[in-house]
This record gives sequence, structure tokens and C-alpha cells, in this order.
Amino acid sequence: MSSNEERFLSAPTRTGLVTTKHRVEAVDRALSILDVFSAGENALTLKDIANATGLYKSTILRLCGSLEASGYMRRTDDGLYRLGPKLWQLGNQYQRGFDMEVYVRPVLRAMVDETEETASFYIRDKMDRVCLYRENSRQQIRHAIEEGLRLPLDRGAAGKVLMAYNGTATTSDEAQHIHRHGSYFSTGERDPYAAAVAAPVFGRDGACLGALAISGLRERFAPEVADKFRAIVVRRARELSRALGG
Repeated sequence: MSSNEERFLSAPTRTGLVTTKHRVEAVDRALSILDVFSAGENALTLKDIANATGLYKSTILRLCGSLEASGYMRRTDDGLYRLGPKLWQLGNQYQRGFDMEVYVRPVLRAMVDETEETASFYIRDKMDRVCLYRENSRQQIRHAIEEGLRLPLDRGAAGKVLMAYNGTATTSDEAQHIHRHGSYFSTGERDPYAAAVAAPVFGRDGACLGALAISGLRERFAPEVADKFRAIVVRRARELSRALGG
């Protein structure tokens, strides 16, 4: 086994949730080959795959043979490797059974645990933002938001994030700030007693699916606390984006 292959086998999993004892080395290697195509490549040579994965060419040939036999990959007459129709079939099946709520709610609960404030996921509907999912703070005095609540798009952290990524106000100073920092902090914009920090959540093809936000009483969002919450929201938004195919 090459040193590159040894490093590959000792690398952490994609999710970080699966222990080594639950993994199969051959499957990990086969998946690493398929992952090479996630960079946007439509066709790859054997050398391209070897350079990207660090696997021996002989190993790649064996794995690609199994992938091709199962329809996950095909080798064209010019010797190039392409993704097979089985992945398209699974992708369509995934889309038909996709339920965003399954992915969003655990993230909201985790954010409430980390911040003790209210966590929400907003989407845009014309010139409003709609609270699609929320997990209210467990504190006695809190910023309570109900699911389905419609709020102005042009006020508040989540609204500004949605405007920055949907083509409405992508050239404004606020939008440029959001693009640079990946988040937006608002205080008293919609409610004089409330503050919030939000970050965008992306899906396939870089589309902005919504905005993840933490909101609470303005007096609890001191600068150092707001910075802490901003880091949490950005991290959770990135995790959710990856889970949703972004």
C-alpha cells in the first residue's frame, strides 16, 4: 500500500460522525473516486483520478470496474471515465423523498443549545420573508417567533441576507458586506428591542435556499456575544448547506 493510500485510510470521514470500525476501506476508496467528479469535472482520465485520490492505478481500475458494472460509472471509447446513469436515478429518488425539515430542525435545536436564544430558518416569498422553521429560546424572557410568520424583507438580519443573495440588492453596501463576511448582524431594525444575526444557506448549484438566524433581546447581544453568535450561525449555516447539497 502506498503512503498516499495509508493517509487516505487514516483520514477522518466526511461527516465526522462515523467511527473507523463502521467503515469499509474498499467502499471509502470507491466513494473517493466518485467525489473527484464533485469538483465539476465531466470526464476524467485514469491519471486524473490517481492524482486526485492518491490511489494506485491498478486499485482504481478494479474499483472503477465494480462501479461500472453497477451503473455508477462508465468508461467511454476514448478511455475517459464519466458518471453513470445509476447516480442520476438515485439523485431523482433523493429529490422525490427530500424533506428539508429533517435537516433544518436538528440544526435549530443545536443552535438554541449553544446560544440559549431563538433559532429560525427563513425563506423569501416575494417582498416578505417567512419563518419556515423555528426553535424558540427556553429562557423565560425571549424573542418568540411563530412558524409561518411573515416579516418585511428589507428589515432584520435574515431579510438582509435573503436580499443579498437573490438578486434584489446584491450591489448595495450591505449586500457587499454580507458577501465578504458571510453573515449580517442587525439590532433594532424591525423591533427596537430585538437583535439578530443571520447567514445564508445554499443548496445545489449555489442557490440560496434561505437564511439561518439567531435572535433575542437586544440587551443580551453585547458586541462580544454577537461575535460569538455570528461564528455559531456561520458554522451551522455551512454545515446545513453541505447537508443540503451546497
